[in-house]
Amino acid sequence: MFKNHPKGLLAAALANMGERFGFYIMMAILTLFISSKFGLSETTTGLIYSAFYASIYLLALVGGLIADRTKNYKGTIMAGIVLMAAGYLIIAIPTPTPVPDKGLYLALTCLGLLVISFGNGLFKGNLQALVGQMYDDPRYADRRDAGFQIFYMFINVGAMFAPFIAIGVRNWWLKANGFDYNAALPELCHQYLGQGTAMPAESLSRLTEYAGKAMLDGSAVTDLQAFAGNYLDVFNRGFQYAFAAAIVAMLISLAIYVVNKKRFPDPALKAAAGEKGGAKVSKEEIQMSAQEVRQRIYALFAVFGVVIFFCFRSIRTDTR
Repeated sequence: MFKNHPKGLLAAALANMGERFGFYIMMAILTLFISSKFGLSETTTGLIYSAFYASIYLLALVGGLIADRTKNYKGTIMAGIVLMAAGYLIIAIPTPTPVPDKGLYLALTCLGLLVISFGNGLFKGNLQALVGQMYDDPRYADRRDAGFQIFYMFINVGAMFAPFIAIGVRNWWLKANGFDYNAALPELCHQYLGQGTAMPAESLSRLTEYAGKAMLDGSAVTDLQAFAGNYLDVFNRGFQYAFAAAIVAMLISLAIYVVNKKRFPDPALKAAAGEKGGAKVSKEEIQMSAQEVRQRIYALFAVFGVVIFFCFRSIRTDTR
C-alpha cells in the first residue's frame, strides 16, 4: 500500500488516526455526558455542543494563520497534539456527581472543550499541508491523490472504532459497580434530586421501575435519593474514564509524530523558496482561466452545502 509513496506518509497517517480516534471517542459521548453530568436540558446541551463544533472550524483558520506567521509548522502541529491531550485531561479528571458547584464545573468542562478545539485547529490543517508537501517531490507527484486516499482511510479507521471504545468503557464501569445502562435514568435521577417526591407521578413511577431494573444483583431499591446520587456518579465517571482513553490515543499519536518528525518536510522552506521566486509563481497563477476559477468556487460551495446539511442533521440527532 505504501510502496512508491513518501516515507513519512505512514507516520503522518498513523499520527492522524490516533488523533481522530481520541476525538471521536469524545464526540460519541459528549452530549450525553454534558446532560447527565450537569442535568442540563436538551436545548442548553445542544447550544454547548454547537458552539464547540463551530469553534473547531473557526480555530482551524486560526491554527493555519499561526503556522503561516511563525513558519514553524512542525512545532505548531506538536503543540496541537499536546493541547488536545490537555483538553481531554481537563474533562477526564473524575469529579463527583451531582457536582457541588454547577457553574464552576461546567465552566471547567467548557474550558476543556475550548482547549481541545484550539489544539485541533493547530494540528489538523497543518498536518494535511505537511502531507501535501510530501508530494511536491517530482518522484511522487503523480501519486498525490492516492496518497491522500490512504491518509483519509486511516482517519476513517480511527473514527470507526472510537465509539465502540467509548461505549465499552462506560458500560464496563457501570457493570463493575453493579449497574446496568439506561439512558433515561440520568435525567430522572437529576429530576428526583432536585424535586424529590414532588416530581410528577409518572416520572417518579418510571424512576422506580428503571432503578429496579438497573440493579444487576436484582436487589430492591429502597432509597431513591441514594440510588440517584450513586447512579449519576458511576454513570459519569464511566464517561470520564472513556475520555482518559482519548488521552492515551493522543499520547500514542504524539509519540509517532515525535519519532518520525525528521522524516516530514518543512512547509516553511517551501514558503521561503516561493518568496524568492515570487515573480515566477505569480506568472503561473495568472495562467488559470476565469472559467476554471468559477468552476472551482462553485464546487467548493456545493461541498460546503452538503457538509453544512449533514453537520446540522448530526447536531440535531445528537441532542435528542
